[in-house]
Amino acid sequence: MNAEKVTNHIVKWLKDYAKSAGAKGFVIGISGGIDSALTSTLCAKTGLDLLCLEMPIHQESTQVSRARNHINWLQKNYNKVSLTQVNLTPVFDSLVDAFPDVESEETEFMTLANTRARLRMSSLYYFAALKGYLVAGTGNKVEDFGIGFYTKYGDGGVDLSPIADLIKTEVYELAAYLGINQEILEAAPTDGLWGDDRTDEDQIGASYPELEWAMQMVEEGKSSVDFDGRKKEVLNIYTRLNKANKHKMDPIPVCEISDSLKR
Repeated sequence: MNAEKVTNHIVKWLKDYAKSAGAKGFVIGISGGIDSALTSTLCAKTGLDLLCLEMPIHQESTQVSRARNHINWLQKNYNKVSLTQVNLTPVFDSLVDAFPDVESEETEFMTLANTRARLRMSSLYYFAALKGYLVAGTGNKVEDFGIGFYTKYGDGGVDLSPIADLIKTEVYELAAYLGINQEILEAAPTDGLWGDDRTDEDQIGASYPELEWAMQMVEEGKSSVDFDGRKKEVLNIYTRLNKANKHKMDPIPVCEISDSLKR
């Protein structure tokens, strides 16, 4: 990948889109992970306003420190970068207290993880409306179009997606080119929705390079029957998640009603 050309292309695309939308800049949630670090850096390079939000909800301490270190780095290297911290922990706890008890602890745990993402989305749009900014998404190609590894109307609720055509390997390559902090480059990817140190690979059962390979195999018309061992397992993981999360990746279904029915 030609990192310089890709960077320039994305930065110009961001500037052009913001101009056409009449937006003054961007707002983005900084998680301490690679995707939000890269996206925020690309937004900062436009020279437009960039508001970085920290939105901890019982957050693991290393994620918080990586996020803050990245924002400090942005502010040292780029103009018009500001920081606001919104502690969503008490809001989340109050919401949990207001909900009825659930019999299945596992189901409740997953539901509340998605609730965290939706609280953050609401916060991002509050500041976007307040400031006249666009909410920049941080999803990459494998997450957004491969396995649907995001929360519907949570981190999937954005105005534009600057890095959604980059696979995770390319995200790391571009981040290294832009000089993003080594601690972020070395940190295991995590969605930060659990309040502990579990990684994306822990949840998915496959690494991003494996998922990228599986995505390529599916695009070439191959399936798990063409492979054995770990490759077969990875393809099964990919196709299972792709099928289960189609509702996130496809347009919202609309029940069409013919004129004859309305008469």
